[in-house]
Amino acid sequence: MDLGLLLTKVAVILLVGFIGSLIARKFKLPNVSGYLVLGLLLGPSLGLIFPGYKGFITLSDQNVFKFISEIALAFIAFSIGSEFAIKRIKKMGKEIITLTTFEVIGAVVVVFVAMLLIPKPDAIVAGFAPFEKPSIAFALILASMSAATAPAATLMVIRQYRANGPVTKAIVPITALDDIFGIVVFGFFLSFAQLLLPQGDPIPTWLMFSKPFIEVFGSLGIGIIIGFALSYAAKRFDKIPDDIQVLALISIVITVGGLTLINQYTESLGISLSPLLANIMIGSVIANVVKQPNRTFSSINDLATPFYIIFFTLAGASLDLAILKQDYIILIVAGVYIIARGSGKILGIMVGSMISKSHPNIKKYLGWALLPQGGVSIGLLTIVAVQMTELYPVIAAVIMLSILVYETMGPIFAKFALTKSNELYSLDNLNETMFAEDTEN
Repeated sequence: MDLGLLLTKVAVILLVGFIGSLIARKFKLPNVSGYLVLGLLLGPSLGLIFPGYKGFITLSDQNVFKFISEIALAFIAFSIGSEFAIKRIKKMGKEIITLTTFEVIGAVVVVFVAMLLIPKPDAIVAGFAPFEKPSIAFALILASMSAATAPAATLMVIRQYRANGPVTKAIVPITALDDIFGIVVFGFFLSFAQLLLPQGDPIPTWLMFSKPFIEVFGSLGIGIIIGFALSYAAKRFDKIPDDIQVLALISIVITVGGLTLINQYTESLGISLSPLLANIMIGSVIANVVKQPNRTFSSINDLATPFYIIFFTLAGASLDLAILKQDYIILIVAGVYIIARGSGKILGIMVGSMISKSHPNIKKYLGWALLPQGGVSIGLLTIVAVQMTELYPVIAAVIMLSILVYETMGPIFAKFALTKSNELYSLDNLNETMFAEDTEN
Protein backbone atom coordinates (compact mmCIF):
# COMPACT_ATOMS: atom_id res chain seq x y z
CA MET A 1 0.00 0.00 0.00
CA ASP A 2 1.19 3.53 -0.84
CA LEU A 3 2.53 5.26 2.28
CA GLY A 4 0.62 8.47 1.56
CA LEU A 5 -2.64 6.58 1.20
CA LEU A 6 -1.96 4.59 4.37
CA LEU A 7 -1.32 7.72 6.43
CA THR A 8 -4.41 9.36 4.97
CA LYS A 9 -6.52 6.38 5.99
CA VAL A 10 -5.09 6.50 9.52
CA ALA A 11 -6.10 10.17 9.71
CA VAL A 12 -9.59 9.39 8.39
CA ILE A 13 -10.04 6.58 10.93
CA LEU A 14 -9.05 8.91 13.78
CA LEU A 15 -11.36 11.64 12.45
CA VAL A 16 -14.33 9.28 12.07
CA GLY A 17 -13.73 7.90 15.55
CA PHE A 18 -13.49 11.41 16.98
CA ILE A 19 -16.72 12.48 15.27
CA GLY A 20 -18.36 9.29 16.55
CA SER A 21 -17.37 10.19 20.11
CA LEU A 22 -18.83 13.68 19.72
CA ILE A 23 -22.12 12.24 18.46
CA ALA A 24 -22.16 9.66 21.26
CA ARG A 25 -21.71 12.39 23.88
CA LYS A 26 -24.63 14.34 22.38
CA PHE A 27 -26.83 11.32 23.12
CA LYS A 28 -25.12 10.80 26.51
CA LEU A 29 -23.61 7.51 25.32
CA PRO A 30 -20.08 6.22 25.95
CA ASN A 31 -17.43 7.30 23.43
CA VAL A 32 -16.67 3.71 22.45
CA SER A 33 -20.21 3.26 21.10
CA GLY A 34 -19.58 6.16 18.75
CA TYR A 35 -16.28 4.68 17.57
CA LEU A 36 -17.96 1.37 16.73
CA VAL A 37 -21.12 2.68 15.10
CA LEU A 38 -19.42 5.26 12.89
CA GLY A 39 -16.75 2.69 12.10
CA LEU A 40 -19.47 0.78 10.22
CA LEU A 41 -19.37 3.56 7.60
CA LEU A 42 -15.78 2.68 6.76
CA GLY A 43 -16.46 -1.01 6.16
CA PRO A 44 -18.57 -3.07 3.77
CA SER A 45 -21.73 -2.69 5.88
CA LEU A 46 -22.60 0.54 4.05
CA GLY A 47 -23.09 -1.65 0.98
CA LEU A 48 -26.56 -2.45 2.31
CA ILE A 49 -27.52 1.16 1.50
CA PHE A 50 -25.20 1.71 -1.48
CA PRO A 51 -24.96 -1.60 -3.38
CA GLY A 52 -21.47 -2.27 -4.68
CA TYR A 53 -19.75 -0.20 -1.98
CA LYS A 54 -16.92 -2.34 -0.60
CA GLY A 55 -15.81 -0.02 2.17
CA PHE A 56 -13.16 2.66 2.66
CA ILE A 57 -11.28 0.17 4.85
CA THR A 58 -10.74 -2.93 2.73
CA LEU A 59 -9.69 -6.43 3.76
CA SER A 60 -6.10 -5.70 2.78
CA ASP A 61 -6.23 -2.56 4.94
CA GLN A 62 -7.40 -4.67 7.86
CA ASN A 63 -4.26 -6.77 7.53
CA VAL A 64 -2.06 -3.67 7.38
CA PHE A 65 -3.74 -2.14 10.43
CA LYS A 66 -3.71 -5.39 12.37
CA PHE A 67 -0.57 -4.36 14.22
CA ILE A 68 -2.39 -1.32 15.65
CA SER A 69 -5.13 -3.56 16.99
CA GLU A 70 -2.53 -5.87 18.52
CA ILE A 71 -0.81 -2.95 20.25
CA ALA A 72 -4.14 -1.58 21.50
CA LEU A 73 -5.09 -4.97 22.98
CA ALA A 74 -1.64 -5.21 24.55
CA PHE A 75 -2.06 -1.78 26.17
CA ILE A 76 -5.45 -2.84 27.50
CA ALA A 77 -4.03 -6.08 28.89
CA PHE A 78 -1.12 -4.23 30.51
CA SER A 79 -3.58 -1.85 32.21
CA ILE A 80 -5.68 -4.77 33.43
CA GLY A 81 -2.59 -6.21 35.10
CA SER A 82 -2.40 -3.11 37.30
CA GLU A 83 -5.52 -4.34 39.11
CA PHE A 84 -3.78 -7.50 40.33
CA ALA A 85 -1.88 -5.95 43.19
CA ILE A 86 -1.60 -8.62 45.89
CA LYS A 87 -2.78 -6.24 48.60
CA ARG A 88 -5.95 -5.50 46.65
CA ILE A 89 -6.54 -9.16 45.81
CA LYS A 90 -6.26 -10.09 49.50
CA LYS A 91 -9.02 -7.61 50.28
CA MET A 92 -11.37 -8.83 47.55
CA GLY A 93 -9.75 -12.09 46.47
CA LYS A 94 -12.24 -14.74 47.53
CA GLU A 95 -15.24 -12.67 46.47
CA ILE A 96 -13.79 -11.84 43.05
CA ILE A 97 -12.81 -15.44 42.34
CA THR A 98 -16.28 -16.67 43.37
CA LEU A 99 -18.07 -14.08 41.24
CA THR A 100 -15.86 -14.77 38.22
CA THR A 101 -16.17 -18.54 38.53
CA PHE A 102 -19.96 -18.47 38.61
CA GLU A 103 -20.15 -15.81 35.89
CA VAL A 104 -18.06 -17.99 33.56
CA ILE A 105 -19.94 -21.17 34.49
CA GLY A 106 -23.27 -19.42 33.97
CA ALA A 107 -22.38 -18.18 30.49
CA VAL A 108 -20.77 -21.46 29.37
CA VAL A 109 -23.54 -23.74 30.63
CA VAL A 110 -26.48 -21.66 29.38
CA VAL A 111 -24.89 -21.13 25.94
CA PHE A 112 -23.87 -24.79 25.62
CA VAL A 113 -27.41 -26.04 26.33
CA ALA A 114 -28.97 -23.45 24.01
CA MET A 115 -26.55 -24.13 21.14
CA LEU A 116 -26.88 -27.89 21.55
CA LEU A 117 -30.65 -27.85 21.18
CA ILE A 118 -31.25 -25.12 18.59
CA PRO A 119 -31.54 -26.05 14.88
CA LYS A 120 -28.35 -25.42 12.88
CA PRO A 121 -28.09 -23.61 9.51
CA ASP A 122 -28.38 -26.28 6.79
CA ALA A 123 -26.98 -23.96 4.12
CA ILE A 124 -23.61 -23.69 5.86
CA VAL A 125 -23.17 -26.86 7.84
CA ALA A 126 -24.93 -29.98 6.56
CA GLY A 127 -27.89 -30.20 8.94
CA PHE A 128 -27.04 -32.10 12.07
CA ALA A 129 -29.37 -32.92 14.90
CA PRO A 130 -28.82 -32.34 18.63
CA PHE A 131 -26.50 -34.80 20.38
CA GLU A 132 -24.70 -35.76 17.15
CA LYS A 133 -20.95 -35.16 17.18
CA PRO A 134 -20.97 -32.01 14.98
CA SER A 135 -23.73 -30.47 17.09
CA ILE A 136 -21.86 -31.16 20.34
CA ALA A 137 -18.63 -29.75 18.89
CA PHE A 138 -20.48 -26.67 17.64
CA ALA A 139 -22.03 -26.08 21.08
CA LEU A 140 -18.71 -26.64 22.87
CA ILE A 141 -16.86 -24.03 20.81
CA LEU A 142 -19.54 -21.33 21.01
CA ALA A 143 -20.01 -21.97 24.74
CA SER A 144 -16.28 -21.57 25.40
CA MET A 145 -16.23 -18.29 23.44
CA SER A 146 -19.05 -16.85 25.56
CA ALA A 147 -17.00 -16.54 28.76
CA ALA A 148 -14.56 -13.77 27.88
CA THR A 149 -15.54 -10.14 28.43
CA ALA A 150 -14.07 -7.35 26.31
CA PRO A 151 -12.58 -5.17 29.04
CA ALA A 152 -11.63 -2.22 26.85
CA ALA A 153 -15.17 -0.96 26.24
CA THR A 154 -16.11 -1.12 29.91
CA LEU A 155 -12.77 0.38 31.01
CA MET A 156 -13.32 3.35 28.72
CA VAL A 157 -16.80 3.88 30.19
CA ILE A 158 -15.32 3.80 33.70
CA ARG A 159 -12.63 6.31 32.74
CA GLN A 160 -14.99 8.60 30.84
CA TYR A 161 -17.47 8.83 33.72
CA ARG A 162 -14.85 8.61 36.51
CA ALA A 163 -16.83 5.87 38.20
CA ASN A 164 -15.99 4.43 41.58
CA GLY A 165 -17.70 2.05 44.00
CA PRO A 166 -18.31 -1.67 44.68
CA VAL A 167 -19.47 -2.48 41.13
CA THR A 168 -16.66 -0.47 39.49
CA LYS A 169 -13.99 -2.05 41.70
CA ALA A 170 -15.26 -5.53 40.85
CA ILE A 171 -15.45 -5.01 37.07
CA VAL A 172 -11.74 -4.77 36.17
CA PRO A 173 -10.40 -7.80 38.10
CA ILE A 174 -13.37 -9.90 36.95
CA THR A 175 -12.92 -8.97 33.28
CA ALA A 176 -9.25 -9.90 33.59
CA LEU A 177 -9.96 -13.20 35.35
CA ASP A 178 -12.80 -14.24 33.06
CA ASP A 179 -10.56 -13.66 30.05
CA ILE A 180 -8.04 -16.04 31.62
CA PHE A 181 -10.75 -18.54 32.59
CA GLY A 182 -12.32 -18.16 29.15
CA ILE A 183 -9.06 -18.89 27.33
CA VAL A 184 -8.53 -21.99 29.50
CA VAL A 185 -12.10 -23.21 28.89
CA PHE A 186 -11.71 -22.54 25.16
CA GLY A 187 -8.51 -24.58 25.07
CA PHE A 188 -10.17 -27.56 26.73
CA PHE A 189 -13.41 -27.35 24.75
CA LEU A 190 -11.59 -26.93 21.43
CA SER A 191 -9.56 -30.04 22.25
CA PHE A 192 -12.76 -31.98 22.95
CA ALA A 193 -14.30 -30.66 19.71
CA GLN A 194 -11.21 -31.81 17.78
CA LEU A 195 -11.55 -35.26 19.33
CA LEU A 196 -15.15 -35.36 18.09
CA LEU A 197 -14.34 -33.96 14.64
CA PRO A 198 -10.67 -34.65 13.84
CA GLN A 199 -9.28 -32.61 10.93
CA GLY A 200 -6.00 -32.86 9.07
CA ASP A 201 -3.06 -34.61 10.66
CA PRO A 202 -4.10 -35.79 14.12
CA ILE A 203 -2.06 -34.58 17.07
CA PRO A 204 -1.31 -36.86 20.02
CA THR A 205 -4.10 -37.16 22.57
CA TRP A 206 -1.73 -36.17 25.39
CA LEU A 207 -0.99 -32.93 23.57
CA MET A 208 -4.67 -32.17 23.08
CA PHE A 209 -5.26 -32.28 26.83
CA SER A 210 -1.99 -30.61 27.84
CA LYS A 211 -2.23 -27.86 25.20
CA PRO A 212 -4.39 -25.49 27.31
CA PHE A 213 -1.94 -25.73 30.21
CA ILE A 214 1.03 -25.13 27.89
CA GLU A 215 -0.66 -22.09 26.35
CA VAL A 216 -1.82 -20.48 29.60
CA PHE A 217 1.20 -21.17 31.81
CA GLY A 218 3.63 -20.57 28.93
CA SER A 219 2.10 -17.14 28.30
CA LEU A 220 2.08 -16.27 32.01
CA GLY A 221 5.67 -17.47 32.41
CA ILE A 222 6.93 -15.25 29.59
CA GLY A 223 4.97 -12.36 31.10
CA ILE A 224 6.64 -12.93 34.48
CA ILE A 225 10.13 -12.90 32.95
CA ILE A 226 9.54 -9.70 30.95
CA GLY A 227 7.66 -8.15 33.88
CA PHE A 228 10.61 -8.59 36.25
CA ALA A 229 12.99 -7.24 33.61
CA LEU A 230 10.79 -4.15 33.19
CA SER A 231 10.50 -3.79 36.98
CA TYR A 232 14.29 -3.77 37.34
CA ALA A 233 14.60 -1.22 34.54
CA ALA A 234 11.82 0.94 36.02
CA LYS A 235 13.66 1.11 39.34
CA ARG A 236 16.83 2.25 37.58
CA PHE A 237 15.16 4.91 35.39
CA ASP A 238 12.13 5.93 37.46
CA LYS A 239 13.21 9.59 37.71
CA ILE A 240 12.74 10.31 34.00
CA PRO A 241 9.15 9.71 32.73
CA ASP A 242 10.22 9.47 29.09
CA ASP A 243 12.63 6.64 29.93
CA ILE A 244 9.92 4.67 31.72
CA GLN A 245 7.55 5.20 28.80
CA VAL A 246 10.06 3.91 26.27
CA LEU A 247 11.01 0.89 28.41
CA ALA A 248 7.36 -0.02 29.04
CA LEU A 249 6.57 0.30 25.33
CA ILE A 250 9.55 -1.89 24.42
CA SER A 251 8.37 -4.57 26.88
CA ILE A 252 4.80 -4.59 25.57
CA VAL A 253 5.73 -4.57 21.88
CA ILE A 254 8.46 -7.20 22.21
CA THR A 255 5.99 -9.45 24.03
CA VAL A 256 3.46 -9.18 21.21
CA GLY A 257 6.09 -9.60 18.49
CA GLY A 258 7.99 -12.38 20.24
CA LEU A 259 4.92 -14.50 20.95
CA THR A 260 3.67 -13.98 17.39
CA LEU A 261 6.98 -15.34 16.08
CA ILE A 262 6.90 -18.28 18.52
CA ASN A 263 3.32 -19.10 17.46
CA GLN A 264 4.43 -19.39 13.85
CA TYR A 265 6.70 -22.25 14.86
CA THR A 266 4.18 -23.95 17.17
CA GLU A 267 1.24 -23.62 14.76
CA SER A 268 1.72 -27.19 13.50
CA LEU A 269 1.15 -28.43 17.07
CA GLY A 270 -1.96 -26.31 17.46
CA ILE A 271 -0.30 -24.36 20.30
CA SER A 272 -0.84 -20.60 20.44
CA LEU A 273 0.62 -18.51 23.28
CA SER A 274 -1.41 -15.45 24.27
CA PRO A 275 0.10 -11.94 24.17
CA LEU A 276 -3.00 -10.85 26.10
CA LEU A 277 -2.22 -13.10 29.06
CA ALA A 278 1.48 -12.28 28.92
CA ASN A 279 0.84 -8.53 29.07
CA ILE A 280 -1.65 -8.96 31.90
CA MET A 281 1.12 -10.72 33.82
CA ILE A 282 3.66 -7.98 32.98
CA GLY A 283 1.26 -5.42 34.43
CA SER A 284 0.68 -7.61 37.49
CA VAL A 285 4.42 -7.89 38.17
CA ILE A 286 4.83 -4.11 37.88
CA ALA A 287 1.88 -3.55 40.24
CA ASN A 288 3.44 -5.78 42.90
CA VAL A 289 7.20 -5.20 42.54
CA VAL A 290 7.67 -1.53 41.66
CA LYS A 291 7.28 0.96 44.54
CA GLN A 292 5.51 3.55 42.40
CA PRO A 293 3.81 1.50 39.66
CA ASN A 294 1.48 4.33 38.65
CA ARG A 295 4.36 6.06 36.89
CA THR A 296 4.76 3.10 34.55
CA PHE A 297 1.03 2.66 33.92
CA SER A 298 0.49 6.39 33.41
CA SER A 299 3.28 6.47 30.83
CA ILE A 300 1.42 3.92 28.71
CA ASN A 301 -2.00 5.50 29.29
CA ASP A 302 -0.61 8.74 27.85
CA LEU A 303 0.01 6.89 24.56
CA ALA A 304 -3.09 4.74 24.49
CA THR A 305 -6.03 6.94 23.43
CA PRO A 306 -5.25 7.22 19.67
CA PHE A 307 -4.66 3.44 19.54
CA TYR A 308 -8.00 2.82 21.26
CA ILE A 309 -9.84 5.07 18.81
CA ILE A 310 -8.27 3.31 15.82
CA PHE A 311 -8.88 -0.13 17.36
CA PHE A 312 -12.60 0.37 18.02
CA THR A 313 -13.27 2.24 14.78
CA LEU A 314 -11.60 -0.59 12.85
CA ALA A 315 -13.66 -3.09 14.86
CA GLY A 316 -16.78 -1.35 13.56
CA ALA A 317 -15.38 -1.33 10.03
CA SER A 318 -14.65 -5.07 10.16
CA LEU A 319 -18.29 -5.95 10.76
CA ASP A 320 -20.21 -6.80 7.60
CA LEU A 321 -23.96 -6.46 8.11
CA ALA A 322 -24.51 -8.12 4.72
CA ILE A 323 -24.37 -11.34 6.72
CA LEU A 324 -27.99 -10.56 7.65
CA LYS A 325 -28.94 -11.49 4.08
CA GLN A 326 -27.70 -15.05 4.55
CA ASP A 327 -29.61 -18.07 5.86
CA TYR A 328 -32.23 -16.69 8.28
CA ILE A 329 -31.44 -19.51 10.71
CA ILE A 330 -28.10 -17.79 11.35
CA LEU A 331 -30.06 -14.88 12.77
CA ILE A 332 -32.00 -17.23 15.02
CA VAL A 333 -28.86 -18.98 16.22
CA ALA A 334 -27.09 -15.64 16.79
CA GLY A 335 -30.12 -14.22 18.60
CA VAL A 336 -30.32 -17.23 20.91
CA TYR A 337 -26.57 -17.09 21.51
CA ILE A 338 -26.70 -13.38 22.39
CA ILE A 339 -29.59 -13.86 24.82
CA ALA A 340 -28.11 -17.02 26.33
CA ARG A 341 -24.68 -15.42 26.87
CA GLY A 342 -26.12 -12.33 28.54
CA SER A 343 -28.55 -14.33 30.66
CA GLY A 344 -25.84 -16.76 31.74
CA LYS A 345 -23.49 -13.98 32.85
CA ILE A 346 -26.17 -12.09 34.77
CA LEU A 347 -27.48 -15.29 36.39
CA GLY A 348 -23.95 -16.42 37.27
CA ILE A 349 -23.17 -13.10 38.99
CA MET A 350 -26.42 -13.30 40.95
CA VAL A 351 -25.61 -16.80 42.20
CA GLY A 352 -21.97 -15.92 42.93
CA SER A 353 -22.95 -12.76 44.81
CA MET A 354 -25.37 -14.70 47.01
CA ILE A 355 -22.68 -17.26 47.86
CA SER A 356 -20.04 -14.59 48.57
CA LYS A 357 -22.54 -12.24 50.27
CA SER A 358 -21.55 -9.34 48.04
CA HIS A 359 -22.85 -5.78 48.04
CA PRO A 360 -26.52 -5.66 46.86
CA ASN A 361 -25.58 -3.51 43.85
CA ILE A 362 -23.14 -6.20 42.70
CA LYS A 363 -25.92 -8.77 42.70
CA LYS A 364 -28.33 -6.49 40.82
CA TYR A 365 -26.12 -4.73 38.31
CA LEU A 366 -22.62 -6.18 37.91
CA GLY A 367 -23.70 -8.77 35.34
CA TRP A 368 -24.89 -6.01 32.99
CA ALA A 369 -21.43 -4.43 32.99
CA LEU A 370 -19.77 -7.70 31.90
CA LEU A 371 -21.60 -8.10 28.57
CA PRO A 372 -19.18 -6.45 26.06
CA GLN A 373 -17.54 -8.95 23.73
CA GLY A 374 -14.75 -8.23 21.29
CA GLY A 375 -10.98 -8.54 21.11
CA VAL A 376 -10.49 -11.87 22.88
CA SER A 377 -13.37 -13.51 20.99
CA ILE A 378 -11.98 -12.29 17.67
CA GLY A 379 -8.60 -13.73 18.63
CA LEU A 380 -10.16 -17.09 19.49
CA LEU A 381 -12.10 -17.01 16.23
CA THR A 382 -8.84 -16.93 14.27
CA ILE A 383 -7.84 -20.16 16.03
CA VAL A 384 -11.18 -21.76 15.11
CA ALA A 385 -10.59 -20.74 11.47
CA VAL A 386 -7.39 -22.79 11.39
CA GLN A 387 -8.32 -25.75 13.57
CA MET A 388 -12.08 -26.27 12.94
CA THR A 389 -12.62 -25.31 9.31
CA GLU A 390 -15.88 -27.29 8.96
CA LEU A 391 -17.65 -25.32 11.66
CA TYR A 392 -15.89 -21.98 11.18
CA PRO A 393 -18.33 -20.25 8.74
CA VAL A 394 -21.38 -20.48 10.98
CA ILE A 395 -19.39 -19.88 14.19
CA ALA A 396 -17.82 -16.76 12.63
CA ALA A 397 -21.25 -15.49 11.59
CA VAL A 398 -22.70 -15.97 15.07
CA ILE A 399 -19.72 -14.45 16.89
CA MET A 400 -19.48 -11.40 14.59
CA LEU A 401 -23.20 -10.68 15.00
CA SER A 402 -22.79 -11.09 18.75
CA ILE A 403 -19.83 -8.71 18.76
CA LEU A 404 -21.85 -6.19 16.75
CA VAL A 405 -24.59 -6.23 19.38
CA TYR A 406 -22.43 -6.45 22.48
CA GLU A 407 -19.70 -4.00 21.42
CA THR A 408 -22.27 -1.35 20.45
CA MET A 409 -24.76 -2.02 23.25
CA GLY A 410 -22.27 -3.32 25.84
CA PRO A 411 -20.94 0.13 26.79
CA ILE A 412 -24.55 1.29 27.16
CA PHE A 413 -25.27 -1.66 29.47
CA ALA A 414 -22.10 -0.83 31.41
CA LYS A 415 -23.22 2.79 31.83
CA PHE A 416 -26.66 1.54 32.89
CA ALA A 417 -25.08 -0.66 35.57
CA LEU A 418 -22.88 2.14 36.90
CA THR A 419 -25.76 4.63 36.80
CA LYS A 420 -28.15 2.36 38.70
CA SER A 421 -25.34 1.66 41.18
CA ASN A 422 -24.94 5.43 41.65
CA GLU A 423 -21.21 5.22 40.88
CA LEU A 424 -20.86 7.70 37.99
CA TYR A 425 -18.47 10.57 38.78
CA SER A 426 -17.85 9.10 42.22
CA LEU A 427 -14.11 9.76 41.86
CA ASP A 428 -14.84 13.47 41.52
CA ASN A 429 -17.06 13.35 44.61
CA LEU A 430 -14.36 11.45 46.49
CA ASN A 431 -11.72 14.03 45.57
CA GLU A 432 -14.02 16.87 46.65
CA THR A 433 -14.63 15.16 50.00
CA MET A 434 -10.91 14.60 50.59
CA PHE A 435 -10.20 18.26 49.67
CA ALA A 436 -12.89 19.46 52.09
CA GLU A 437 -11.45 17.33 54.90
CA ASP A 438 -7.96 18.68 54.24
CA THR A 439 -9.29 22.24 54.27
CA GLU A 440 -11.04 21.69 57.61
CA ASN A 441 -7.84 20.30 59.09
